[in-house]
Amino acid sequence: MTLENGAGHRSGFAAIVGRPNVGKSTLVNALLGRKISIVTPKPQTTRHRILGILTRPDLQLVLIDTPGIHGDQRRVMNRYMNRAALGSLADADVLVFVVEALRFGPADERVLAEITRHARPIVLVVNKVDRVKSKERLLPFIEALRQRADFAAIVPLSALKRDNLAELPELIARHLPQSPPLFPAEQVTDRGPEFQAAEIIREKLTWRLRQELPYGLAVEIERFAHDEDGRLLINAIIWVERTGQKAIVIGHGGEGLQKVGRAARLELSRLFAAPVHLELWVKVKQNWSDSEAALRQFGYES
Repeated sequence: MTLENGAGHRSGFAAIVGRPNVGKSTLVNALLGRKISIVTPKPQTTRHRILGILTRPDLQLVLIDTPGIHGDQRRVMNRYMNRAALGSLADADVLVFVVEALRFGPADERVLAEITRHARPIVLVVNKVDRVKSKERLLPFIEALRQRADFAAIVPLSALKRDNLAELPELIARHLPQSPPLFPAEQVTDRGPEFQAAEIIREKLTWRLRQELPYGLAVEIERFAHDEDGRLLINAIIWVERTGQKAIVIGHGGEGLQKVGRAARLELSRLFAAPVHLELWVKVKQNWSDSEAALRQFGYES
């Protein structure tokens, strides 16, 4: 096998698509064996297109983690997320359509209608099978899905439990072009450390606030540097959309912000293998999620 001309080696892009909250990011993290995308119980946690790169001797699979495709187009943020997800379809060699076991509704139907418009092989992943108590219900559900489209493969699995994942990369790779690797073998994502830091802080905020705050949270990194002792110094602004939301994030006596900062600092220290000094501020930018200019400021590409 000579990697210089790509003989015997396959490389390409697989877009992970589906409605919000079916476990796309959990699947990407599980396949890579490490966390590159944040995960929370809230739908639409993933806002950006993120690449996760799985490299093996005979293949390099570039997984495109996408925001959930959804019908709500009222705000600029929603339109941005749909553009990010739908734009990935044209860039991909293979589409990995993720659905939830025993759940297939209008939102899933909308995604399937969109992806079947593209002349790409579609691998269907039936996720969260660990939640199905009556396993005999799975086969009729999968058979009904099989009738909906000409899927290249159908894989029932649990991304959370990492059950039945082993064959998925090879199944996807069958439909990738023969090519040398597209990225260095040691690279696992296209996103830099500042982006990762902002996402981890946003993840901890989302877990902490749950239903208390809507989706109007953004995190902007102002400082990311090492001091002479090797500590990583991170200053971040948490942006909210209304003045009343600021108090919710900070919490009584600053307790809420302290808990978020502590949880984020611990994960950041593990991620970057260095002590972390993290400072957080909360500021208001009115209705930022409905502003093209604010979205650009916070790193949302057009």
